[in-house]
Parts: sequence; structure tokens; C-alpha cells
Amino acid sequence: MVDPYAVNLEYCRSRQQRLLTHLQEQNLDWAIVTQPEHVQWLSGVRFAWIFQSCAVLTQDGELILVAPQKAPESSAADEIVTYEAKWHSTLRNDQRHAISEVLRSALNRKKSPKRMGVEFSSFGPHLANAFSAQICDIEPTLYYFRRRKDPDELALIKKAIAATGRMYERARQIIAPGVGELEVFNQLQAAAVEELGEMLTATGNDYQCASRGGPPRHDKKAQAGELYILDLGPAFRGYFADNARTIAVTNVTEEQHTAWEHVTRVLQHVQETAKPGKSAKELFGEAQAMLDDAPLGVFNHHLGHGIGMFPHEAPHLNPNWDDTLEVGDVFTAEPGLYAAPLNAGLRIENDYLVTETGVELLSDFPLEL
Repeated sequence: MVDPYAVNLEYCRSRQQRLLTHLQEQNLDWAIVTQPEHVQWLSGVRFAWIFQSCAVLTQDGELILVAPQKAPESSAADEIVTYEAKWHSTLRNDQRHAISEVLRSALNRKKSPKRMGVEFSSFGPHLANAFSAQICDIEPTLYYFRRRKDPDELALIKKAIAATGRMYERARQIIAPGVGELEVFNQLQAAAVEELGEMLTATGNDYQCASRGGPPRHDKKAQAGELYILDLGPAFRGYFADNARTIAVTNVTEEQHTAWEHVTRVLQHVQETAKPGKSAKELFGEAQAMLDDAPLGVFNHHLGHGIGMFPHEAPHLNPNWDDTLEVGDVFTAEPGLYAAPLNAGLRIENDYLVTETGVELLSDFPLEL
């Protein structure tokens, strides 16, 4: 059977070309990336979290991948070198050192670089000491490039979002007075695995009843009148979903319904006004003003954020950033209202893709309490 989510060489090569153009503009001979997200972004290969990897893009457009144990069956690398990440089935703790040794050997045939682009937050001394080149931080550029999702990335995100849809279906079937938070967590994880057909690469986020959020508690059972905030973020092959629904354990009170109306109006406003060129900070301010008019509850967190290979990416719908929405962004909007009379409160979150003319709703499943 053909895997529709297999490594797409065309889009990997396109991403390599974007980074290559940056290298040429900045007069950088190589880019060395060690963060697993960036290795995957360039090569298409995602390794298990217990393994370290590395990729080098040279100014002539060659991608060299350093892989643990053996070469992957498919990748967008021009050359693959491997290192022993395990000895006699035991994981090594010095994988970074091993990578530097095999990489140094593989690059000996190439002209020594004068300037290299690296990720300052993760480029360690093992690799730094292997080369004498001046190093420059390309990490902000990589984060910016990652904002524009290619079709292969969008397919993975949509699949992760589909898993949340299955999780909410299961939640609406089982949430009732007396259900335990761990039981809900276990059944929702099972629903996601059923949808994806394989293990999750991450779980998340909030599984508490009558609470703004947090991991499931072993001794908490849902009670009549409470609201159950489920803010779910499963990841499929390294790409995250993140959306929330709030489900009433029993009948909804008038106060809870009024809060729900104010929250869903914000989501409608986002869908009607978000578009390329829109200030994310301005969008946050508009949502804050709308929720400040609610008769009950406070809204005191971000409105949303980008998603992709990390749960929180740009654009940031947050007063501490001043991002502008761009075509290809995938972001969340998660308005909420919280107050004791609401039995903690509620939050509803949708995922959107920024298109040429506005946004496309990616999490199109029921909003009701």
C-alpha cells in the first residue's frame, strides 16, 4: 500500500532551495542543523527522540544527512553517513560526539568553510570544535521559513487535526458524572491512535474537568454542572494539531451558555477578518475587547499561535509579539472565559490556514458545549 504521508522529495528539495538562497545571500558556505525539526524539514526524515541526527547543506546544494544506525529507506539527502548510536543494543550517551567524528570524515573531501550557518541555541562544542569557520545564527531564518507550510506539511497537520476530531467524538460519548479524568485521557489517546493508525509522536495538552487545564488527575471524577475543557494537541509524524473544545458534564447553565456565545463570536470574528497582512497583535486586541464585554469571566491569555513542528510557533496572537499574518501560516485561535460561577470556565480553539484571500478553517467539528 502506498503511504500518502511518505517523504515528499519535491517539497524537501524546495525547502532546501529556500535555505540555499539564504546561504548565498549571506555568503555562508554551509548550514549545519542539529535540531530534529530542522533535520526533518530539510531531509524529510524524522528519527525517534532517543536518537541524535544532523544535516549539512553546502553552498553547491548538496544535502548530507548523518543518521543513527542505518540509512533511512527514503530521504531527500544526496549523501547519507551513519554512526553507531547503540553498542550491543545499549543507547550511547555520546551521540553528538559520534556525529562530529563521522561528519568531519565525510566533509574532509570538501573545501573548508569560512562561514557556516548554525542554530545558536543547539550548536554544541562537539561540532564547533570540528571546524574553524566563523559561525552565524540561522535559527531565526529557519523558524521564519517554517511558517509557510508546504502541501506535504499541511497534509500531516490535517491528519493530526483529524485525530483531535476523533478524540472529541469519543469525549462526547463518555463524559458524564462520575467519569474519571484518567479514563477520559486513556480513551481519547486510543481514539487518536485509531485515527492515525500508529503511535502518536506527542500527546497534549489539557485533560482536567472544572479547571483551566492540566494533565489528568488520578482522583478527579466529573461532577454534574461542571465544564470539561479538553485542549488537545496530538502530533502525527512530528507535526502538531492544537485545538480545544469544552464539553458540559450535564445540562448547560444560562451563565455558561452566555459565555459560550461570547467566545464563539470571537472565533467568527477571526474567520471573517484574518487574512494576509493582518496584524496578529491587532487581532488579539480585538478579541480582548470583545471578551471584556462579556458579563461574566475574564480572558487573560494569548489568543493563539502558529502550529507545525512545535506546539507554539509564529505567528503569535499575543500582545508581546507584533507578527503579521502571511500566506501559508497555520495558526490557532483559542478565546476563553474563566470565572468560578462558570465552574472554572471554558475555552474553544480552532485551527486555520492563511490563504491568499483569508483563512481556511481546518478544525471543522462541533463547537457546542
